[in-house]
Amino acid sequence: MKIDINRAKKIGDYVEQTIGKTIENRLEADDLDLNDPEQVPEPMKWYRISLPEGISGDGSGYHTYISKGKNDHLVIILSGGGVAWNEYTAARPVTGGKVAAGLPNFYWNNLRPFTQLMNINIGITNTRNPSNPFSDWNFIVITYATGDFHIGNSEFEYRSEAGEDEILYFAGYKNFNESMKVACRLFEKPDRILVAGNSAGAFAVPALAGEISDKYYSDCDDITLFSDSGLLLYKDWKRTAAEVWHADESFVERLHSDNPTVDWFESLYRDHGDRFRYLYASSTRDYLLSSYYNDIMTKQYTTDKDVQDAFYGQLKEMVGQLKAITDDFHFYIFDWPMLPYAVGKGGTVHTALKEITFASKKVEDITMAEWLYDQTGGKPYDIGIGLLE
Repeated sequence: MKIDINRAKKIGDYVEQTIGKTIENRLEADDLDLNDPEQVPEPMKWYRISLPEGISGDGSGYHTYISKGKNDHLVIILSGGGVAWNEYTAARPVTGGKVAAGLPNFYWNNLRPFTQLMNINIGITNTRNPSNPFSDWNFIVITYATGDFHIGNSEFEYRSEAGEDEILYFAGYKNFNESMKVACRLFEKPDRILVAGNSAGAFAVPALAGEISDKYYSDCDDITLFSDSGLLLYKDWKRTAAEVWHADESFVERLHSDNPTVDWFESLYRDHGDRFRYLYASSTRDYLLSSYYNDIMTKQYTTDKDVQDAFYGQLKEMVGQLKAITDDFHFYIFDWPMLPYAVGKGGTVHTALKEITFASKKVEDITMAEWLYDQTGGKPYDIGIGLLE
């Protein structure tokens, strides 16, 4: 059946706007002013903290989310939200209408109300879910709306789809550091840390883990790193990081291949060795990452069986590369199918860390939540490796 693109776009925009209004009228997170001594965060409650020094991709404001737990453990979430690597992708941020119509949409460029659904009370951040073993941990969610894997530091000029001159603020690195200052202020001495990222945040985990451990939490000797779905091969990542995002040289110099996640994990292990536990997860034929890859290779933002099979082969190679870094790298591989949706048909879902599937769907009778909790407790094992054989 042929999709009426204009009609789908209108419906998608309407749905997003409606949900956004609902969120504005019934916020799940209260605003917290760290400069007001009378405002003390209550345990097991989400708060939104505006950071004046931060900025979203379209120049609008930036905020992070925190939740105080019932112990001294801390989860640092590096959120996902797409990526922009040139003028074409910069000109096509995500909207509900584009998603519904299957039009190219590459990254979130602001933190409008709808994005709250991507960050709190979902998956690992669902502190109300008794099946979530992390529900009573402390949380800081480093939100993401800059398209730069959390490491950018530039003002990128581009021409919008409407033909207007615009600026994309690649300010991910500033936002990261401002958020980490909040984390250290509210959670001074955690005895256990999980640094977890999904999608774009998965790339950021190995890029930023060294700073988290050395600059912000050097006294914590129990840190687990978890990247969920960070595979997108592109031969120009090094140039993008240097010339488009203007990332710090410390990030750029560690890139030498078409796989930045592997490059950054290799460098991290060389510098820090067994300072961390190392974890990676992915679905076998990720419908979204395969669509990004197809766009890079053929300028077609869609996915099909051939593209998904190519992704599957890349994932098998990547798991081998990560395992070659250290035998203590461990994996959760899943093959939960994606319904025909937006950018194409078939394939498997994209990420599980901040999805309802985190604590509900299973591989080998183990949920990702159970597996991840075991890893943070020093019980290493792999799940789903047989799906790659």
